[in-house]
Amino acid sequence: MSNIQDQLAHLRQRMNAVTEAAGAAEAVKIAPGDVTDWLDGAEVRTAHGAHFESRRIWHNHQRHGSVYISDLQELPGDMLTAISEGQLADVDPRKVAYLDTETTGLAGGSGTYAFLIGVGALTEAGFELRHFFMRDYAEESSQLAALAEHLERFDVLVTYNGRSYDQPLLETRYRMSRMRPPFARMTHFDLLYGARRLYRLAFESCRLVELESQILGVERIDDVPGSMIPYLYFEFLRTRSAHRMWGIFEHNAFDILTLACLTGIVPRAFHAPLEVPLHRGPEMVGLARWLRTAGRAAEAVVLLRRALDKGLPDGLMWRTIWDCGLLEKKLGNEPAALALFTELTTARNPHQAEALAELAKYYEHTEKNYALALDMTEEALRLGATAELERRRERLAKRMATRRTARLI
Repeated sequence: MSNIQDQLAHLRQRMNAVTEAAGAAEAVKIAPGDVTDWLDGAEVRTAHGAHFESRRIWHNHQRHGSVYISDLQELPGDMLTAISEGQLADVDPRKVAYLDTETTGLAGGSGTYAFLIGVGALTEAGFELRHFFMRDYAEESSQLAALAEHLERFDVLVTYNGRSYDQPLLETRYRMSRMRPPFARMTHFDLLYGARRLYRLAFESCRLVELESQILGVERIDDVPGSMIPYLYFEFLRTRSAHRMWGIFEHNAFDILTLACLTGIVPRAFHAPLEVPLHRGPEMVGLARWLRTAGRAAEAVVLLRRALDKGLPDGLMWRTIWDCGLLEKKLGNEPAALALFTELTTARNPHQAEALAELAKYYEHTEKNYALALDMTEEALRLGATAELERRRERLAKRMATRRTARLI
């Protein structure tokens, strides 16, 4: 028995030694140190204290997925005019700042900090990204002061959902620090709204990383999930080890670079909708709906017909045929509208009754063929009764009776 007890005691000693050695190795691996041990950059001092900054550049010959940095340099000044509804009529590409934040929470509010703020911009050499990082809460005022000074050289602020999140959050942080926010003099363009118009029918999600993959052809490897970012920052505050902050800097850098590249793609569709080579039918439909709202019906019809030729899912196809028919009718292209409405009557779909009603109107008011108009109305009523259809049936029945009486006399 004693021999077994001795062996167990010896085994426990060996296990404790291994555990202590592993702990020591881990301590060495993530031992607290200067942020520069893991991140390229330096401490920057301002009148409000100190913070950390880093810079990075993608040169003109480099590309991010399908977009070369040099392509962004050549964007015309009126590129954002249409998508911004005239708010941005003439923009110098080098006066545009692309901004994104990483925060301590997603809910916003006065208790949420933007611990990392990235700002990208075009320079003569390429696309330069600057990161403003607070290594502790006490560095926030210095970080915000440096950001405000940096933004003085730009006229336009571009974000992705920044109108609802990033800008209000930063404005709160400036006020909490008793500083004036730097955004009042800048025109804010949020790309999210244009991207949704263009892509919401094409993809399940319009998240930036989704469009990065689908539109730019970029697949991130070992990217830090956005939901983990606050926890990793809290870990940094607790341990003072920056070894896991590198992934957050990379995540933010990719977000900003993708934002800039998509700004070179999405507005083109609104700028010249019939010239941009769209490859997906749902994209064409999304853009056509915006054109219709903007009063550009003729261009909208062209895109809707292209989308139908390209092919659409059934639900979207029926809606597109209906929308196209209404626009053709509005433009006075009656034969084209009738062909589309007739197509909708050939199969069960959400717009079948409406199409029958449109045909009934045509045969009643244009062809004066009350019998056929009544048949169309009766068919529409079988699909779904409405007060308007009931009134039309009564009116057509009276007209039919009047005709019969006139013939008898």
